[in-house]
Amino acid sequence: MATLPTKLTLHIVTPDRSQSVDVDEVSLPGTEGDFGVLPGHTPFFTSLRTGPMSYRQGSARTAMVVSIGFAEILPDRVSVIAQVADTVEGLDEERARAGMTRAEEMMADVPHDIDFERARVALLRTLQQLQGEMRRGGGL
Repeated sequence: MATLPTKLTLHIVTPDRSQSVDVDEVSLPGTEGDFGVLPGHTPFFTSLRTGPMSYRQGSARTAMVVSIGFAEILPDRVSVIAQVADTVEGLDEERARAGMTRAEEMMADVPHDIDFERARVALLRTLQQLQGEMRRGGGL
């Protein structure tokens, strides 16, 4: 009889970085609804919507925001591949507002040469930062 795992390895991969951490629980914003994962979860694959993500290590919880991605759930690991994944603590309202201004300026330059995907991701990252600031109680 196989024993169930007691921990999950959470892999988070974005264009900027890759990290792995051992966790007790993961919560993700799936396109079909939010869901939680504990060790031993049934395997599945899903797309992710923009929204809050978190993981728990013992009693410590780390809050994040995630966008444009997918998650693979296995009994002993969760792999998140996303365009954007940032911790809420790493969000900076001033930087987010500056990013919003840059993204809006880039979008206003149409029809000049513009990297629409880069502008879209910059705007999405900025919106996430502002949402994270609001969740921390900073308001806008």
